Amino acid sequence: MKCTKAADGRRGRSLTLLPRDQQQALEARRREQLTEQWQQRYNIRAGVEATISQAVRRTRIRRTRFTDLPKTHLEHVFAATAINIIRLDAWLTETPLGQTRTSHLARLDLAA
Repeated sequence: MKCTKAADGRRGRSLTLLPRDQQQALEARRREQLTEQWQQRYNIRAGVEATISQAVRRTRIRRTRFTDLPKTHLEHVFAATAINIIRLDAWLTETPLGQTRTSHLARLDLAA
């Protein structure tokens, strides 16, 4: 028999079926994500996530050089100030925003 193999090559692929109430809740959440109100709320979250990502990439804020709270707090204040200066500079020089990453699946869809 020629079945599709899983990535590990040992078993065939599997299909997970949720109990009815869980499946209905999942479908309701997915329908909710299509509404304008949900997308507006998510845009706020996406902006916050982008700010955190920029702080981590530009200022390496995940690791602090200090062990005491006042110095760590001061380092975070400096990092936030640096991000604001970077954004102000980009706005004043009209630097275009970086492009959002395109997934492999989206690239395939664009190619078709």
